[in-house]
Amino acid sequence: MFHNRAFFYASTICRLFLIVILTQASFVHADQGDSKASNSDSESWIQLFNGKDLDGWIPKIRYHELGENFGNTFRVEDGILTVGYEAYDEFNETFGHLFYKDSFSHYRLRAEYRFVGDQCKGGPGWAIRNSGLMLHGEDPAKMTKDQDFPTSIEVQLLGGDGKAKRTNANLCTPGTNVVINEQLIKAHCTQSVSDTYHGPQWVTVEVEVRGDQVIRHLIDGKVVLEYQKPQIDPRDEHAKSLVGADGDLLLKQGTISLQSESHPVQFRKVELLPLDAEGN
Repeated sequence: MFHNRAFFYASTICRLFLIVILTQASFVHADQGDSKASNSDSESWIQLFNGKDLDGWIPKIRYHELGENFGNTFRVEDGILTVGYEAYDEFNETFGHLFYKDSFSHYRLRAEYRFVGDQCKGGPGWAIRNSGLMLHGEDPAKMTKDQDFPTSIEVQLLGGDGKAKRTNANLCTPGTNVVINEQLIKAHCTQSVSDTYHGPQWVTVEVEVRGDQVIRHLIDGKVVLEYQKPQIDPRDEHAKSLVGADGDLLLKQGTISLQSESHPVQFRKVELLPLDAEGN
């Protein structure tokens, strides 16, 4: 009797011990799977801004040659891509753009930014707490020396004044047009339906770009503006000169650039997730 009872207890303990080991192993495997998925997700995004320097970027500032970073307008401070105007006596419509070296067609672009400090002396009133992400842009080498903005689709970044409503992630179209609700939109700017973002808070804006099909602006994961068929505006002589021999006005791809429009702005992240042309 004692022998049988001892055998029963021993076999039970062994079974419990085996269950514990198998359960722990399954948890470890699940954790490793989650970790791999997370790493895979993070590795899918291309860090356009490396957090250290402006490697891969080239400035084009109005009235200056391509590559000349007048007044050290674009620089990296404490790991943050900063746009500042300390070396400017006055702004004098010296609009600038910092271009990434590659062109893209289908992708998601995500930027974390904030407005800081005061606007540069002489900056236009509409440019207070104003910057932008320029997409489907032209090759900066094709810009004229005194050209203010590249032919592109602009995701306009706007900060509130602490009082009035001011939508963010709007659309502006230097040298371009888009289609909304099957109508060609020729107005220069179109408002989104976003909230207003006051103060120096960090804001995350994301853009889904599907070649010449559709572009969506998102803030905090919510679509605030959508439009189709980004295209050259033939009324703009410089933009018209960029049209290919086939006469196709649609913009299927282009450069990405960050603006300097007279108000200091900082970017702590600029990253891109390539998408395939089939919608994934």
